[in-house]
Amino acid sequence: MITGKTIGILVVAVILFILISNAFYKLSESEQAIITQFGRPVGGAIKDAGLHFKTPMIQTLHRFERRILNWDSSADQIPTADKKYIWLDTTARWRIADPLRFYTSVGNVRGAHSRLDDIIDSASRDIVSSFVLVEVVRNSNTILEKRKEIPEGDDIISDEEEAAVGVLEEVEIGRELLTKMILERASELVPQYGIELLDVHIKRLNYIEDVRKKVYERMISERQRIASKYRSEGEGKRAEIGGMKEKELNRIYSEAYKRSETIRGKADAKATKIYADAYRQDPEFYSFLKTLDVYKETIGENNRIILTTDTDLYRYLRRIDRR
Repeated sequence: MITGKTIGILVVAVILFILISNAFYKLSESEQAIITQFGRPVGGAIKDAGLHFKTPMIQTLHRFERRILNWDSSADQIPTADKKYIWLDTTARWRIADPLRFYTSVGNVRGAHSRLDDIIDSASRDIVSSFVLVEVVRNSNTILEKRKEIPEGDDIISDEEEAAVGVLEEVEIGRELLTKMILERASELVPQYGIELLDVHIKRLNYIEDVRKKVYERMISERQRIASKYRSEGEGKRAEIGGMKEKELNRIYSEAYKRSETIRGKADAKATKIYADAYRQDPEFYSFLKTLDVYKETIGENNRIILTTDTDLYRYLRRIDRR
């Protein structure tokens, strides 16, 4: 049977357990904390990992991250020094350097993000609006150096497009140095909130619709110029190969004709020699054979020839009649 004394002991035990469990707390390597008493901070920041003690029921523990945190902004429309509007989207990495000041100034991460929105966006607007578009877009003059390699007069981009986009202007500062300038400007203001800003990067940069259209037109024109150049080089190479082919074919035909004429000439000479040798052996018989060939070529089945009987064509026939 449970007595009143037993119940009292259990109540005291529960109260002691609650007090002890509330008096001790543990911090991990990724955490830091401050203690408040009745809403006011007491002591300094607690950054050592391990088991710690606080006054139970009176003091309250507030934990904060020691790890690096990310901040992302929403895209903001900003004018450049040459009056061209762009959409700028930045991101940053930061950490809580002073938990006590962080707690008293912004309270939590959401409040810190709100302050970073104001500080970094303001610094980005001030820096970007002080430079022309090309300084924000490019880091180096690589494009300009490559452009100088293009033969003079081979460009099909109008001066009006170049002036509108500005991509061929020489870069003096560049996008990377601009982000460092934004970081330096913002870093001057964030320590009052217990924040250390580690770096700032331009996550995305986009042109407004008017500028974007001109950029796309330039990109298309540039690709068309390159394609036209390659096609021209290909046509020149094709013409060169075609010319070499024609030249080689003419050389082969010439050598073949020369060789065939040489062979034909030697054959004709050999045939003439054979005919001459045969003629010298029996000139009368040779003349007779030639006369028969003439008969064969001139006298046909349906041909009629009227000749006198004393013509040379019938001299061998007359001899036959005499015999």
